[in-house]
Amino acid sequence: MARTIDIRTDRQAALEAASATLADGFAIAIPTETVYGLAADATNPAAITRIYETKGRPRFNPLICHMADLAMAEGMPNSTRSHGRSPGPSGPAR
Repeated sequence: MARTIDIRTDRQAALEAASATLADGFAIAIPTETVYGLAADATNPAAITRIYETKGRPRFNPLICHMADLAMAEGMPNSTRSHGRSPGPSGPAR
């Protein structure tokens, strides 16, 4: 069952719950600048499948995979890399 934990009022509980949910192969909702997004472990095929199923997204429509840094991206399987291509600015988020 989905639950909401306000990170502003209970940061530790929210981070622990999100970490456990991701580790179990499920998605979490996260706010972005404009909309809410779904996040999951990009190295877990079951988690990726759940994102597609939850969104009703066609399997041919790729998902975005965010990386903390270049070393993390280089450690990902080839199927998750864009092979040096990027639709926009690249680099660590600040």
